[in-house]
Amino acid sequence: MAKKKAETMKKTPLVGIVGMGYVGLPLAREFSLGGAGVLGFDVNPATVSKIEKGKSPLKHIPNKDVAAMMATGRVKVTADMSKLGKPDALLICVPTPLTENREPDMQYVEVTCRTIARYLRKGQLVVLESTTYPGTTREFMLPILEQSGLKAGKDFYLAYSPEREDPGNKHFRTATIPKVVGGYDKASLKMAEEIYAYAIDQIVPVKSCDVAEAAKILENTYRCVNIAMVNELKRVFDRMDIDVWQVIQAASTKPFGYTAFWPGPGLGGHCIPIDPFYLTWRARQYGLPTRFIELAGEINTDMPEFVVHKVMDALNEHRKSVKGAKVLVLGLAYKKDIDDVRESPSLELIELLRDKGAKVDYNDPYITQTHKQRKYNLKMKSKKLTAKTLASYDCVLISTDHSCYDYPWIVENSKLVVDTRNATAGVRKGKKKIFKA
Repeated sequence: MAKKKAETMKKTPLVGIVGMGYVGLPLAREFSLGGAGVLGFDVNPATVSKIEKGKSPLKHIPNKDVAAMMATGRVKVTADMSKLGKPDALLICVPTPLTENREPDMQYVEVTCRTIARYLRKGQLVVLESTTYPGTTREFMLPILEQSGLKAGKDFYLAYSPEREDPGNKHFRTATIPKVVGGYDKASLKMAEEIYAYAIDQIVPVKSCDVAEAAKILENTYRCVNIAMVNELKRVFDRMDIDVWQVIQAASTKPFGYTAFWPGPGLGGHCIPIDPFYLTWRARQYGLPTRFIELAGEINTDMPEFVVHKVMDALNEHRKSVKGAKVLVLGLAYKKDIDDVRESPSLELIELLRDKGAKVDYNDPYITQTHKQRKYNLKMKSKKLTAKTLASYDCVLISTDHSCYDYPWIVENSKLVVDTRNATAGVRKGKKKIFKA
């Protein structure tokens, strides 16, 4: 459905999207549906080639959607950064990870801004979508962009609008998620609102870039803290021999004053495990401790260790040592039904089990093999899931609860199942094989 066009736009805009991944590709699709022109930029020629052929580089975005987007003729993709001066707006959708010391790693934003500064022209709008700490747009981006010789608020527009992507969410798509937008000045905010109106149903303007940056940090810190609480309760109730999932289900019947959060083997994805540490880092610059948030981060970070100990306990019950045991990890993605492994606890689980002497394999229907990452280089391929395969392992560890897994069949054909996601809750046969973790 075409969006309502901004009343003051003199022409249909050409929107440049830097980074055609989990954030940029869905945005490109929505802008094309809204009638805007799109020029997508990506440093990976393979990604560019795939999109040009109408193929999706992401599992949760179907090939047909990308093919339809490219068939409009309104979308082009390129690895040629010299074309950055062509679009009316440049939306930056690049990673913002952490360093090994859990401090903001701004190298991708810095490189992108320096490249944009080489080609920046008068009248362009530059928007950062990557999650970051409050003050990034004013203090970090602005000085780099103004090395072009142009001045923000006078020669070009500058804004911040945090991405709110949730890969695999069937209830919301990019267009239907309200879009928070903060401008460097009033003119920048107005321009950003008009641009995003081509793609997003509801724009939520806020007073400044700092407010928009802080809003995204709040969203993800809220989730991090609450997940940490239920992860801690899982360990407490486990010691009491109480099923935490049943407790949460019971509490969820209260129609007010309670929101359910669910435990797991640890946090994954690009946002929740990372963003709170951006805030704690920034708070330290103001001389303020963030003990509550940092404690939540520690609890969530420790969950893979808890799971490994549960695997050891389960193997001991079967008179088997973890050293030399064959373990099959089910699910490499950080959450079900997607192919995203960023910060996935499954990767940590594999390394921890290997460190204790286990022989570890994995199966994931969406991830045929691992690829090198900043922290991990597992060099593994997904094992085919058969009854014979399952029976050959001493323990099957459910780390990601993909919907396509037949859990009764998995339990039936496995010697031992350790379940971190309550995926086997409905299984009736073979319950004695199941250990919750």
